[in-house]
Amino acid sequence: MKDTTKHQGLRKQLAKLLEDKGITDKKVLEAIKNIPRHLFLDSSFEDFAYQDKAFPIAAGQTISQPHTVAFQTQLLQVKKEDKILEIGTGSGYQTAVLVAMGAKVYSVERQSELFKITAALLPKLGIRPKHLSFGDGYKGLPNHAPFDSIIVTAGAPIVPKALMAQLKIGGRLIIPLGKEQQVMTMLIRKNETQFEKHECGDFKFVPLLENRI
Repeated sequence: MKDTTKHQGLRKQLAKLLEDKGITDKKVLEAIKNIPRHLFLDSSFEDFAYQDKAFPIAAGQTISQPHTVAFQTQLLQVKKEDKILEIGTGSGYQTAVLVAMGAKVYSVERQSELFKITAALLPKLGIRPKHLSFGDGYKGLPNHAPFDSIIVTAGAPIVPKALMAQLKIGGRLIIPLGKEQQVMTMLIRKNETQFEKHECGDFKFVPLLENRI
C-alpha cells in the first residue's frame, strides 16, 4: 500500500481543481491533499484515482467523485471534535476526509461485503473513526445520538425522521434527495420541531436502501 510522491503531486493538482470549482474551505482542501484516494480503489483504477470522477467499488456501489465529497463536507462546516454521523460508509474515503479534519465520526454501512472490506482497510491506513456499524442507515445510531451534524452519502427519496431526531439543535443534516436525480439538501435544526431547508444543486448518487440487511 504505497503512497508515492507522484500520488502526492496528483492530490495537490486535484485540490487545486476543486478550488477552481468553488471549494473554498481550506480544511477540506487540506484533507483532500492528505488522503490517498488511490488506496480506496481497486488497483486497476489507480492511474485514474485523482481525476474528479466516481468509480465502482464492491457490492455495486461507487466512490463519489472528489468534488461531491468536498462539496458535502464543506456544507457541514466541520469543526474539530464535531460528532458526525455518516450514513453510507462505502469505501471509507468520505470517512477518512472527516477524520482528517478532526471530527469524531460514527458511520453506518448496510452492505455487508463493503462493511467488512472498509472496516479492515481504515485501520491499515491509520484512520480511526469513533464507531463503524453494519446496519440500516434510515435508523441512524440512536444509542450514540445526538450528533453535531449528519451526512448521507446515498440518494434518499425522503429525509428519514430518525435522522432528524438524532441531530442537535443548531446542527446540519446534508442529504441528496430524489430518486433518479438528487438535489443536495441541507437541513439546519432551529429547535425541537423546526428545520431550515436549503437546496444546494443537482447531484447523482446510488440509492439509500432500507431494511435490506
